Amino acid sequence: MLFFYTLLIYFSMRKSKFIKSTIILLIGGFLTKILGMIIKIIMTRIIDTKTIGLYMMIMPTFNLFITISQAGFPISISKLVSENKSNNKKIVFSSIFMSTIITFLLMVLLIFISPLLASFLHNNSLRIPIMCIGFTLPFISISSIIRGYFFGRENMIPHVVSNTFEQIVRIILNILALPLIKDYSNTFIISFLILSNIISEITSIIILYFYLPKKVKINKDYVKPDYTIMKDILSISIPTTGSRILGMIGYFFEPIIITSFLLINGYSNNYITYEYGVITGYVMPLLMLPSFFTMAISQAIIPVISNGYSNKKIEYVKNKIKQSLLLSLVIGIIFTVLIMLFPGVIMKLIYNTNEGITYIRLIAPFFLLYYIQVPITSVLQSLNRAKDAFTSTLVGTILKISIMIGLSFLHIGLYPLIIATTVNIIYVTIFNIIKVKKVFK
Repeated sequence: MLFFYTLLIYFSMRKSKFIKSTIILLIGGFLTKILGMIIKIIMTRIIDTKTIGLYMMIMPTFNLFITISQAGFPISISKLVSENKSNNKKIVFSSIFMSTIITFLLMVLLIFISPLLASFLHNNSLRIPIMCIGFTLPFISISSIIRGYFFGRENMIPHVVSNTFEQIVRIILNILALPLIKDYSNTFIISFLILSNIISEITSIIILYFYLPKKVKINKDYVKPDYTIMKDILSISIPTTGSRILGMIGYFFEPIIITSFLLINGYSNNYITYEYGVITGYVMPLLMLPSFFTMAISQAIIPVISNGYSNKKIEYVKNKIKQSLLLSLVIGIIFTVLIMLFPGVIMKLIYNTNEGITYIRLIAPFFLLYYIQVPITSVLQSLNRAKDAFTSTLVGTILKISIMIGLSFLHIGLYPLIIATTVNIIYVTIFNIIKVKKVFK
């Protein structure tokens, strides 16, 4: 751990902000991913596969409401702060004001619709965990808003440090609590896993607070919402969050659709829950392991591209785009080769299971496109082309849902989900690349 923080300090002294930001986020992303994998290992070693499957079934709902509660504010803040055209404090406080209203409404909404969502997932034991999601949203939203400010300032160290401590807190909570509650009901265990995010996010907010400028004075004018700035934030966040919400809606409906149509076709609820748990609890997290790299690139590229494009530095922008995609592709190729050659060894090492190897061998090559999808989407948003990202996500989501429904009648188990995910990755990535190329014609 000390070695990584030494690297953070070293790279923070480098001159190239983009390279510095990327490397810092890479180191932090690597740390976060390793700690995240430790959390997964702890969970999979203590909790049974059925409980993991139920937990993963609720994650699309959790992620959807996180996306709605954030409302694209982190990207908006990062973009506005990097352009340096408005008062940063007003940008942050105006975002917090809007976020507070949104999260409160979502908390109330979840209390009322939790029985309905649980019935959609064909498991009433998920009703209380769904309600618990609402209590985590204010903390997650505030944390993301503060991170957006630091991204705009191209200061990535606060994000890295806060994320690291957030994951460490989650590890400690899981190590201490899961062995004590493993024999409790699925409802209790999953609710604990959801609510533990409150403690980890509070830890993150406290860490971020210590990195905020100390000499800056806050008065009523800054705290009072600025409606002009709110309008600027929303003009960026609405199309941006629209794309993300669409993706999350597709992800939200994924377990509902696959469960419903496989039940119609004669599969048991236990079989669906188990296989869905294997795919979303083991296979997908493993294939998305390099996402710490692509996420680092996408987070670092937003202020760089936004600033360069607004100042008409076209060649500079094009070079940064090429760098980001090349870096993402190289790491993706290395990981894909390793996972294709040694899937059993890696699965056994991380999860102590060989479940899901067949799924991995089928879908892993196509994830090469996914590794460049995240940065290319951030590039579109930085170029004020969030509507194109929205379009690709909309069509990709429709394709995914349609394929899942159609293939469910072929009696091929959970493979409709694997095939639909593959088609979605291919379409969205290629569409976004074409749209970026058109910007510079």
